[in-house]
Amino acid sequence: MVTIRKILTPVDFSPACKAGVRCALELARAKGAEVVVYHVIPPAEAWLARHDEFSSLDELVERKRNRIAEFLEDNFSDCLSQVTFRIAVEVGVPHKMIVTKAEEEKVDIIAMSTRGASGVSHLALGSVTEKVVGRAFCPVLTVKGEGEGERG
Repeated sequence: MVTIRKILTPVDFSPACKAGVRCALELARAKGAEVVVYHVIPPAEAWLARHDEFSSLDELVERKRNRIAEFLEDNFSDCLSQVTFRIAVEVGVPHKMIVTKAEEEKVDIIAMSTRGASGVSHLALGSVTEKVVGRAFCPVLTVKGEGEGERG
């Protein structure tokens, strides 16, 4: 059986990503693992921010860190105190950065939703998720995001 000590869970603040984060937190609670909650600022957003409302990239990263903290508290306050987690924010191409962060952190698994902020679905997986699955060195647990697969 695979030992799970560290989990990476990407966050894009979409309703769909909540399922991946919830899964990561519950798995971490069950296994006594650490969770790295990770947000990647796409290059275009970083460029626009530097030329708009933010005075520096550091300020943008800090605001995103604060937004993640609020996102976690608003959506997962029931289990945050039972899990060791940390927040990481970087700028880059999301799927590449997620794979690189997983390698750097030596995570045992990546847990993410199948659809994120873009709302684009490529077959069964979102485009970022699909690329992470194809490139990651470790297992990737994909979780249907909020509203996916519902039948009416």
